[in-house]
Amino acid sequence: MKGWKSRRGGRSQTVRKLPTLELDEGLPVIRPERDDVLVSASIGPAGELVALWATAENEAALRSVTTKPGWATFPDPTTGRPVAAHVSRQAGDAVDVTPLPGLTLAHPSVQPMPGGRVLVVGARCRWRADGPDRNAVVYDSEGRVEAQATLGDGIEHVFTTTSGEVWVGYFDEGVYGNYGWGDVNAAPPTGATGLVRFSPQLEPAWRFPSHVDNDWGAISDCYALNVTDDAIWTCYYTDFPIVRIRDGATSGWRNQVNGARALTVSGTRVGLLGGYGPDHDRFVVGELASQAMRVVGEYRLVLPDGTPLPARATAVGRGSVLHLITGDRWYQLSLDELTQR
Repeated sequence: MKGWKSRRGGRSQTVRKLPTLELDEGLPVIRPERDDVLVSASIGPAGELVALWATAENEAALRSVTTKPGWATFPDPTTGRPVAAHVSRQAGDAVDVTPLPGLTLAHPSVQPMPGGRVLVVGARCRWRADGPDRNAVVYDSEGRVEAQATLGDGIEHVFTTTSGEVWVGYFDEGVYGNYGWGDVNAAPPTGATGLVRFSPQLEPAWRFPSHVDNDWGAISDCYALNVTDDAIWTCYYTDFPIVRIRDGATSGWRNQVNGARALTVSGTRVGLLGGYGPDHDRFVVGELASQAMRVVGEYRLVLPDGTPLPARATAVGRGSVLHLITGDRWYQLSLDELTQR
């Protein structure tokens, strides 16, 4: 979560009593250098952990914000100065590291690209008449810049496929416009449809259909996104339907679980993690019927020692596996294994 979005919907502060589901021991997140600080983490198309690291000083630059006195705080699209960082790709206890000597994108997400390359995407992007920010950079395996492009403002999710396609989900500011996008005489927001697929060359190749062409409604805020080579799944505001995209066609199911930030899928089973307020650790298992999801299980996820799941844990669904990264541990919960218990 990038943190500067206006989340909608009810936020009941009553903590409902649910059975707990204890995560397995997980794996240590391998820190490439002793002084590294974890800036962001995600999961690649092969299920590998992809993380961006920097020193504490550079990490602060990569999270740069501007505060207007007496009003509000705005995330900066850039760091203001080039900073040294590096990306790790971890599979089990093996790790590969790519140096990034002059990164300037703030609030970055990272994903692997074919051929050992790395994609870094900044969450925010300003529109200007002389050309918008280029908030996507592809680095080769040695950390040299190979390509740059504009993916738009208000980016919530970035996931690549094994072939190098890039799926981007946008939160509300990326859909409706901010940072100059959508203003008079400006370009409409790149993320106006809420979900866009870019080619390996970072050109728009497919956009989520409008409400006119989609029975499940338009995306106002792409809360959850699960990308595989076979299908893409999303759950989004306002009505939180569960929608599958396969070969450009959409299918959907009604859903009464609001606010999920990650989802997993196995056959007709779906897992939804998260919700408003105290439901950040809620994990709902459902069965996809003809038109709607039917809830078959509801839990609270806890760490292996029974302590609560940290609210700021990174949660990513890839296929049937829910990945949770807490900073020093990488947990994985398989929906296949859960349904067999």
